Amino acid sequence: MAKPDPVTAVESAMIAVRRRQTRRTFAVESGGPDPVQEVLDAIEAAAPDALGVNGVAAALAVDQPRASKLVAAAVSAGLVQREADQRDGRRTNLVLTAAGREQLDVVHAYRRERFAAAMDDWTATERETFADLLTRFVAGLDR
Repeated sequence: MAKPDPVTAVESAMIAVRRRQTRRTFAVESGGPDPVQEVLDAIEAAAPDALGVNGVAAALAVDQPRASKLVAAAVSAGLVQREADQRDGRRTNLVLTAAGREQLDVVHAYRRERFAAAMDDWTATERETFADLLTRFVAGLDR
């Protein structure tokens, strides 16, 4: 059987990654539900810039009412708090609480453990090459 071309291989790999994420492979059993974790990830990724509900909607590719519900769940869980924007009083920024930062630390450790296990039999050079290429690939998706 012929080996697929590289673009087809990447497409297949990305579909497999997405399926695993959907099945909560990268979620932490004791952590919050995936949508709440996605809100935390979006807020963290935006730092140091402030993010509001519309920013969460854009980051998660959901509509504003869905983002509002997700943010409300994160606020109810004590992981995020709303703060008035000091530059524009009409805006509300979302800020991670200490519990939200702690959950992010736990989730990062869990994800890194899973990724390290997946690359356990790789050489240091292979890990570095993969990290470089994956980072470039993801940046290229924004073009």
